Amino acid sequence: MPFSSIVLAVFALVIIVVTGIYNGLVKARNLALEGWSGIDVQLKRRADLIPNLIEAVKGYMGHEKGVLEKVTEMRAQAMKAMDPAERGKAEGMLSGALGKLFAVAENYPDLKASQNFQELQKTLADTEDQIQLARRYYNGATRNLNIKIQSFPSNLVAGMFNFQEMKFFELENPADRNAPKAAF
Repeated sequence: MPFSSIVLAVFALVIIVVTGIYNGLVKARNLALEGWSGIDVQLKRRADLIPNLIEAVKGYMGHEKGVLEKVTEMRAQAMKAMDPAERGKAEGMLSGALGKLFAVAENYPDLKASQNFQELQKTLADTEDQIQLARRYYNGATRNLNIKIQSFPSNLVAGMFNFQEMKFFELENPADRNAPKAAF
């Protein structure tokens, strides 16, 4: 076998390996982006529930205006946040504000008995569960992508094609990891 055939065979093998690694990196990145989209959908769903929740409690909790304003402010901050780290911090603060809202609602028996309020609580609790599932999926997909970007030999291909590690969706305050209490 002539030397040129050996070189050509090695070159073809390298191209096949690089293509396989590249395609694996693309797949891992797309799974992580899909995961982020799932989180975003659920966070938007929760954000859309909050105005209805505030309207439901406004009539009952007129003198608790500060709590309602805090929830509204935290919702606005969460809607503006873009990257996972920023969004995690903002969503943690929103969860804390919602927790305070539900704690204050404990003092209003008529509100707790309201069918509309109970339905909103149930929907919010379901949404919080979906957020947790989406967050776990995203973080798992991000972990897999980051491992591929950091591991040899895929780190060489990742560097050649400018693949970037993604950030995990984490909450800064460990207490914010718990969903707001939505059951009475």
